[in-house]
Amino acid sequence: MNSPVYQTVIVGGGFTGIFTALHLAHQHYPRSVILIDKDERFCFKPLLYEYFDGEMDSFQVLPRFSELLKGSGVIFVQDTVQSIDLHQREVKLVSGNSYNYSNLVLALGSVTGYHQVESAKEHAFPFWTQEDAIALDRHLRDCLQQAIQTEDSEQRRQLLTVVVVGGGASGVEMAATLADFLPHWYGALGGNSSEIRVVVLHHGKAILEGDINDPLRLVAEQELKKRTVPVEIILEAEATAVHPNLIEYKYHDQVEKLPTFTTIWTAGTSTHPLIKDLPISQERRDHHGRPLVTPTLQLLDFPEVFAGGDCAAIQDKSLPPTAQVAYQQGADIARNLKALALGEDPKPAQVNIRGTLLKLGIHDAAANLFNIFEVAGEPAHLIREGTYLTLLPTPIHDFQATTEWLDEEIFHHHLDPHNVGKKVVQAVELVGAGVVGVIVARRLLRMLGDEEKRE
Repeated sequence: MNSPVYQTVIVGGGFTGIFTALHLAHQHYPRSVILIDKDERFCFKPLLYEYFDGEMDSFQVLPRFSELLKGSGVIFVQDTVQSIDLHQREVKLVSGNSYNYSNLVLALGSVTGYHQVESAKEHAFPFWTQEDAIALDRHLRDCLQQAIQTEDSEQRRQLLTVVVVGGGASGVEMAATLADFLPHWYGALGGNSSEIRVVVLHHGKAILEGDINDPLRLVAEQELKKRTVPVEIILEAEATAVHPNLIEYKYHDQVEKLPTFTTIWTAGTSTHPLIKDLPISQERRDHHGRPLVTPTLQLLDFPEVFAGGDCAAIQDKSLPPTAQVAYQQGADIARNLKALALGEDPKPAQVNIRGTLLKLGIHDAAANLFNIFEVAGEPAHLIREGTYLTLLPTPIHDFQATTEWLDEEIFHHHLDPHNVGKKVVQAVELVGAGVVGVIVARRLLRMLGDEEKRE
């Protein structure tokens, strides 16, 4: 008779996975923890644009799992998961190794969804990983180099036209970033930077429609026009085919063709194949095919399995597929895993949507914090980077000590909490990038809590 296996296996090293692992380590979880991911590095996806355009280094945006987990006691296994057997409680890897578990955490996220658009997977560039960023960087540099050398005006226009498919947050952030740094790159080669063309193709009637960033739509539309080259937006345009030298799309029942050598795909996601293959009935899944979980983030028919982030959906509750949701769920899963290990009951996850942060070009952004405070431009850029930098898993502790001191010094002694909007710019000038995001968010959270108490 086999002895029971008391170990927790985490599949996927995104926000939910890494934060579950680190919180378990911090809470002195009494069971061994194994984190499995196919990549060597954790990818801080919200800042992948900063890595792409050179604003941040790889060690900031793409730290190694081995570094993040050093001293945590968590075992990191770099391998690809081949299959997950929920009945036998076993995770099989491509290498041939396998791991049994007493508890499993599904943190696989989602994958790029091409929605059966002809040749999109073959010819469009995704933007999810370090490899995607490197491939796109090389391709764009090659296009600019060819453009500077060709005398064919049509070919040059094709080489200098970039089409971003999808007008959600990812598409807007990508287009804004490209519209700022591509003209700089091309100008450095001796080209006419005004020849750069960045186009967003969006199937909806407005960008950011139905997105958590919808409140920032107006400022986003304005800022896209202010980029080094203005971003063109084609609405109600449904991509139908992607070719190496053009993209086809349906516009008002007409098929249009837009010549380009660069199509970037940001038009949605699909459920991870491993999640699709789980033995879970359609009745136990949402309309995207994601398994439903209880408020405690456990699978309905397999309570020993937890799932969070993009790869699961909570029963009767809708949450946006964002980093802030994923990392908060990681903390909740860790808390409930420890409760189960100690013979206690798990508690419902508590996710607080603290606002939205949208990159709108180099050193430019928009922020909506708690739906009570909105800021744009460089102050928002500093808030955005400051907020995200403090979420980087390992450096967070030392950084919190600094931000707590600055919070006390700046807000408690110098700023009027009833006039935060005006004073944020002063705080930005005083402390610079890196800490303002946390200072503002923390202060607003306290203000919000005080208001709730008064009510």
